[in-house]
Amino acid sequence: MSNQITPFKIAATDDQLDDLKRRLRATRWPERECVDDWSQGLPLAYAHEVCKYWLEEYDWRAREAGLNRFPQFKTEVDGLGIHFVHVRSPHADALPLVITHGWPGSIVEFHKVIDPLVNPTAHGGEAKDAFHVVCPTLPGYGFSDKPARTGWNVQRIARAWSELMPRLGYQRYAAQGGDWGAAVTTYIGLQDPSNCIGIHLTMPLVAPDPSAPDLTEREKSALGGMQHYNDWDSGYSKQQSTRPQTLGYGLADSPIGQAMWILEKFWSFTDCNGHPENVLTRDELLDNIMMYWLPDAAASSARLYWESFRNFSFDYQVDVPAGCSIFPKEIFRTSRRWAEKQFTKLVYFNELDKGGHFAAFEQPEMYLKEVRACFRMMR
Repeated sequence: MSNQITPFKIAATDDQLDDLKRRLRATRWPERECVDDWSQGLPLAYAHEVCKYWLEEYDWRAREAGLNRFPQFKTEVDGLGIHFVHVRSPHADALPLVITHGWPGSIVEFHKVIDPLVNPTAHGGEAKDAFHVVCPTLPGYGFSDKPARTGWNVQRIARAWSELMPRLGYQRYAAQGGDWGAAVTTYIGLQDPSNCIGIHLTMPLVAPDPSAPDLTEREKSALGGMQHYNDWDSGYSKQQSTRPQTLGYGLADSPIGQAMWILEKFWSFTDCNGHPENVLTRDELLDNIMMYWLPDAAASSARLYWESFRNFSFDYQVDVPAGCSIFPKEIFRTSRRWAEKQFTKLVYFNELDKGGHFAAFEQPEMYLKEVRACFRMMR
């Protein structure tokens, strides 16, 4: 196994881009939905808009250059090639930080916050809040390699990140994440407490306690949100955790199929007042979709659900310092007292008034404030 670290750039071929446009032009459309809202799924009229824009106006080469503005690398960890962004801070006492995305996100989620995290003084911040940022792509996602054998669950990914960080020269480091990134980050805290100084989560995976006396209004709202998710928003998760390969055939063959599978979740999971483009630009949404389309990652990314839900449990206790930032439109929300049962050193807990599942993407300034405030308690 090689520990070599190789520079990497995202570079779609002209053939890939020509094929994308050919497929967009050849899209076979379903009929219009029977309602005037998103309750049956992403509306046909919006799908047409996105397709036309993607085909005629979206400038991948310009977007590609923007995505390549941060140094990227690949290295083999536990037998698999891992793609990651790595930006060192100019500040001497910067804290190494590994940040992890989830599904249907990518490293694109963090592009607005990487430079302010690395060089806060250039963005109105203080040098004491500086980080060396490592932002890996999950196995099977984006430009990381696709596992050819079973076993790459969140626990194994956490171990891989704990091997990656010292390889980059960081024996002592912190970790942050949301969605699957929150699960990976939690397991880093569980599995590598001698090196990980603390963790910060935007979607802490905490078992609710509906039997607790005197539920607060926020706790009642959190339980209601979980019920809504189970009733109306969790079909994608059930499919990806049971039959990801079957799903992959349609999404790998149709860019519109892949795009709508992802875009509907950006409507559902963001604090967007009814439309994802109220919080993210169409270019930003398509940048993220391209992280799935170009590497044909529909099935391989979905397999993380199949791998992880088979042996994931809320029966854990994290003893490294932990912080939680709870955004109001997050899928799963926790209260402080629920979180304290699973994080024995909960040093930071804050409930925000705005924002959703993709915190760094939707509300970068809030995300930065939360991450900085949390890790000030741990440095």
